[in-house]
Amino acid sequence: MNPRPSVKDVAVAAGVSVGTVSNVLNRPDRVSDHTLTRVRDAIERLGFVRNESARQLRTGAGRAIGLVVIDAANPYFADVARGVEDVVQDSGGVVLLGNAAGRPEREQRYLELFEEQRVRGVLIAPSTDESPPLEGLTRLGIPVVFLDRYPDGAPFSSVSVDDEVGGRLAAEHLLARGHRRLAFAGGPSSLRQVRERRAGAEAAVTAHAGADLLVLSTEGLTTDAGRGAAESIALLPETERPTGVFAANDLTALGLLQGLLRHGLRVPEDVAIVGYDDIEFAGSAAIPLSSVRQPREELGRTGAQLLLEQVQAADEGERRPVRQVRFEPDLVIRRSSDARRHD
Repeated sequence: MNPRPSVKDVAVAAGVSVGTVSNVLNRPDRVSDHTLTRVRDAIERLGFVRNESARQLRTGAGRAIGLVVIDAANPYFADVARGVEDVVQDSGGVVLLGNAAGRPEREQRYLELFEEQRVRGVLIAPSTDESPPLEGLTRLGIPVVFLDRYPDGAPFSSVSVDDEVGGRLAAEHLLARGHRRLAFAGGPSSLRQVRERRAGAEAAVTAHAGADLLVLSTEGLTTDAGRGAAESIALLPETERPTGVFAANDLTALGLLQGLLRHGLRVPEDVAIVGYDDIEFAGSAAIPLSSVRQPREELGRTGAQLLLEQVQAADEGERRPVRQVRFEPDLVIRRSSDARRHD
């Protein structure tokens, strides 16, 4: 097997110096058109591929942006990552994705890896309310932007959504449809997003005389968690059973929908459901799911734009002011809750 061709091999084949090949790869504007053509022909003929890792070691600069998310299996974060990637690729960079899978120790390992790789910047959707260890990144001058959460008191820019507003929208919709016994399904409560969505729902119920809210805490925001919540609801006496449920995310809502149907309950006639995120699967479910829509890709794009602005400022020896961007969610009404309750 032939060894992979080197820069030196390209230089010999093109009849130029190693420095000229380096200029063609990194500063083509410094090379004449004739020489540029000769070197590029040699590169193509030999099948040369530049060693990006070695280049980063020499120059101390890479093209990669690190992205850490709570759960890459959640379609919500897939959409956020797509928005990030669109902006970063347009700038000539690449995205390195780290899936924390809800585990702080995995999140920390990815942050350490990005530090070792000397990425240009890091976007992070933290897995807990505790601020992740970012001292190493800041010491190296690597900018950090928070996604899907605003950092309390920490000097970092962020892009997030007002989850209390979203929780209130969901509960007010169910109340307007005539539901008085409501439930909130989701967890863990260690996630600020879950707490704020529940707080919004609680505020709406408290403001509505004669209504109450049952809280069904779950260990995660998964379809399995939703099916478990459905079983808890189905086992309640009919006079105590909530007739409207707000789930903390769409995966939980979809599991809830499956579980309720399996137990012989009708949606929305017996139990209405509203989810959160408005992922693609929400509208294509067997019973299309009402959901609080978050601007997922826009959130990712905005976070990436903030980060690249900070990267550019750092390259120029400047510092951009910290910015907190907050979006407002909106409610998408579909069949899972679009029926008026008459008790």
